[in-house]
Amino acid sequence: MDPDLILVFGFILVILMLVLPFAYVVNQRVQAHEERKLELHARAEEAKADQARFANGDYSKMEERVRVLERIATDGNHVLAMQIDELRDLHQIDDRTASRENAS
Repeated sequence: MDPDLILVFGFILVILMLVLPFAYVVNQRVQAHEERKLELHARAEEAKADQARFANGDYSKMEERVRVLERIATDGNHVLAMQIDELRDLHQIDDRTASRENAS
């Protein structure tokens, strides 16, 4: 066999031994990066879903209570006392309902 051919084959073998592990490490990093991107995307979608849930349900309750408070502030004193009592009763009902749901 020709010594030049053996030298070229050895050189190619050394290059492959250096390049292949480097390519493997780079590939692992790219895969980890893609997994992280997918995880962040999933978290962003979760946050959007939570915002939509809050906007649809909890916001309407708060808006209703603010309207009642505005009405109380603009009504006369005798009506004001009655409205405050109604709000206290509603608050007690909400507390009882919440404690029953938590106990279940």
